[in-house]
Amino acid sequence: AESAAAPPTVESQISTLTIGLDTLWVLLAGALVFFMNTGFACVESGLCRSKNCVNILAKNFVVFACASLSFYLIGWNIMFSTGSPFSGAWFFGLTGADNSPAKLDDYQGVYGAINWTGVPLLAKFFFQLVFAGTAATIVSGAVAERIKFIDFIIFSFVLVAILYPITGHWIWGGGWLAGTGFYDFAGSTVVHSVGGWAALAGIIVLGPRLGKFKDGKIFPIPGHNLSLATLGVFILWLGWFGFNPGSTMGVGDGSAISHIFVTTNSAAVAAIITSMLTAWLVLKKPDLSMILNGCLAGLVAITAPCAFVTVNASILIGAIAGVLVVLAVIVFDKIRIDDPVGALSVHLVNGIWGTLALGIFADSKISNAVAAFDVTGGMKQFLIQLEGVAAVGAFTFVVSLIVWYALKFTLGVRVSAEEEREGLDICEHGNEAYPDFQLQTDRMS
Repeated sequence: AESAAAPPTVESQISTLTIGLDTLWVLLAGALVFFMNTGFACVESGLCRSKNCVNILAKNFVVFACASLSFYLIGWNIMFSTGSPFSGAWFFGLTGADNSPAKLDDYQGVYGAINWTGVPLLAKFFFQLVFAGTAATIVSGAVAERIKFIDFIIFSFVLVAILYPITGHWIWGGGWLAGTGFYDFAGSTVVHSVGGWAALAGIIVLGPRLGKFKDGKIFPIPGHNLSLATLGVFILWLGWFGFNPGSTMGVGDGSAISHIFVTTNSAAVAAIITSMLTAWLVLKKPDLSMILNGCLAGLVAITAPCAFVTVNASILIGAIAGVLVVLAVIVFDKIRIDDPVGALSVHLVNGIWGTLALGIFADSKISNAVAAFDVTGGMKQFLIQLEGVAAVGAFTFVVSLIVWYALKFTLGVRVSAEEEREGLDICEHGNEAYPDFQLQTDRMS
């Protein structure tokens, strides 16, 4: 008779349970980040005009589908498979070596010396996918109200398939920036700055909206629904508790997750206060749109250093972000960079600030005890962070500019002046967001 199978050991049961709990945490955190798509849709549509609401909602809805396919087919391997210090392998599907982070202790590595085990590949893929989709969504708001729908779709596919994963490989895939000691815990540079640089290139190629700048003057174009925008920021704020703490890739270190939750929230609330005060001082009114973007700026800024800084430092990082976002909106207007939702001020400016802040405020006691990293703030770390910011920015901006100009000279990136005046909802989609309201308005007039 065959002998009975040996019962599982306590060690194997604990290992199985640990992997299961880590996997559940990663997937739940990924689901929170996925829900941020709702927040972006609300913020962007609320801060733009009602005649373009359908167009913005359509972009935010379709972009995740594009990101999912492009990241699965091409982007994942470029970002995480074995290749060179500058790029992973260029082939289709999840077929290459898996160099993606598996758990907190394995987060950072030097190219060629990574052998992750733990959280299953598909769980890690989903978590990384929702980050990639976020980068593409950032572009949507910045180029809103005048871009052709088809061009945005094509650019999003290229961004997530090639641009985002190449620089992501440098940092999170064990590439050359990881080897220099560059750190970005949850994506101030990997996600937010990349989306911001790509958006800046698109804005330059597109030009400003009709009526925004005339005779040397700036004419504000207010959004149609600040209630929707406010709801969107609350949703994004919630989603960030998956974005940052989820990047631990496991639940084994409860103190790390708790610490990141609190630093994330502290930066957000500090930025809310300082953006309100800055707007009050500079614009003479506590402008709600500035306050909303202030919250997002604080969240973007703390994304890179959330695991490496004290709570007190996170408050200071967020406070500075709240000031920066208001001033950046004003400066971009003055240099005729038309960003309808303030995406550049939130994601580009504060993605840069947050990445540099890691070098300034990183605390070796925090990084060792909480995040299992040996990261010490100071001039050396600051210069490493600055090098990474410059490298990622130069690559993403230049290549994005090439892609945008290629679209301009082939398909044309901008709708006609007549279509822009009528609104992209009717011209691009044949729908209206508020047809009954519009009908009543027409009758009254």
